[in-house]
Amino acid sequence: MKEKHLIKKDEKVRNALIKLNDLSADAILFLVDDHDRLVGSLTDGDLRRGFIKGLGFEDSILNFIQENPRFIYEDEYDHNKLEDFKKKNFKVIPILNKEREIIDILNFRTRTALIPADAVLMAGGEGKRLRPLTENTPKPLLKIGDKPIIEYNIDRLISVGIKNINLSINYLGDQLVDYFKNGEEKGIGIHYIRETFPLGTIGSVLLAESFEHDDIIVMNSDLLTNIDFADFFKTYKESGADMAVAATSYHVDVPYAVLETDDVQKVKSLKEKPRYTYFSNAGIYIINKKLLNLIPQNKPFDTTDLMEKVIELDNKIITYPINGYWLDIGKHEDFKKAQNDIKHLKL
Repeated sequence: MKEKHLIKKDEKVRNALIKLNDLSADAILFLVDDHDRLVGSLTDGDLRRGFIKGLGFEDSILNFIQENPRFIYEDEYDHNKLEDFKKKNFKVIPILNKEREIIDILNFRTRTALIPADAVLMAGGEGKRLRPLTENTPKPLLKIGDKPIIEYNIDRLISVGIKNINLSINYLGDQLVDYFKNGEEKGIGIHYIRETFPLGTIGSVLLAESFEHDDIIVMNSDLLTNIDFADFFKTYKESGADMAVAATSYHVDVPYAVLETDDVQKVKSLKEKPRYTYFSNAGIYIINKKLLNLIPQNKPFDTTDLMEKVIELDNKIITYPINGYWLDIGKHEDFKKAQNDIKHLKL
């Protein structure tokens, strides 16, 4: 919450000390005027240096502050700038709007990036292959370790600065509403898309009330993954693509020697027990909002249908290989594997 890092410019020095003490490892305050506009920053070190100079508890807090603290403007995502802040050991940075009002606080301990995108998680499936586990519980709320599958994905999106998340719900969807509510407890906004009938793997996106940004992360909610969302988004933007598809590698080992021939069956080479690597759709996408115009209203439509449309229109679509962990929890064997894997994963 940003409020714990804010202090009014006319507050007492003693109150600033109390707030800094409460912040512990994140001990920095940002002085603001009556409209929450940034005035300066204050740390324990600033107070200590002021006391050494002869300032006291009755002096104005303005005499202690740093007048030109570092900050970030909203919607000016610059991955390299954030990396530079981290390298210089900045831990807490204010985020300002164009009026220089502090609208949020970026804490690098809890958030690693600021991706300007909305997100939609598909959470409406029945999970039939996981019955009886899903008879009374929607699959996204099945627990892996100490929390539901979907919550790992929501928390990971939050860690890269996503603040507007839509959950597309259907089967036992009220349980998801009861669990996450409006997202306030996590410091974000969670909205719900309700299908009246199945609309495929992306058709329900059109039912969202609105999107704040030009790009949308769409993903299945029953995935367990440590995909680097910041790098995924950076790769997508730098490519100039209209759509990016995360892909997971799939290996096929051939237990025999393979002959490679030309058109007239002349042997060109021999490979002994080769391994072939293919990339499969991982169920995580980034799409430009303009692609929503390609999705038909009130008709079942899958993400693969959208991909085919994008290719057909000669728009740019790229793949992004997931180099880390990825598991689609569709069967009981997957669920059991996830329970074991989560003990060793940092998600």
